[in-house]
Amino acid sequence: MKKSHIILLVIIAVAIGAILSTFADSSTYGNFDEAIENGSEIHVVGKLVKSKEMTYDPVKDANYFSFYLTDNKGKECKVVFSGTKPQDFERSEQIVITGKMQGEEFHADKILMKCPSKYTNDKIETKEFKAS
Repeated sequence: MKKSHIILLVIIAVAIGAILSTFADSSTYGNFDEAIENGSEIHVVGKLVKSKEMTYDPVKDANYFSFYLTDNKGKECKVVFSGTKPQDFERSEQIVITGKMQGEEFHADKILMKCPSKYTNDKIETKEFKAS
């Protein structure tokens, strides 16, 4: 084989590996029912249930935050986040959580909040928080 053929095969193999790793890391958007069925990582879009209790006690456990979220289909579920409570969490208009269902609770790895901006009424401010 020529040297150029070997280099071309290596480049093709690297490109295929990059494409496959991109698809392996991607997760889908869904709701709590789909999260229960799949058992795999999923993004759930919803709104905070402000009438239910939010649990965060930094003295007791600074890496435990739980709250209730209603997905876009109307199903309500308890969400547990292994991290600190995001600042201005109650002000969020919409929340995107990434994680998996474990029993009756959704365990989130990431929280993405869409809050009204402090400076303009037209723009939405986005904040992302990851579990530690």
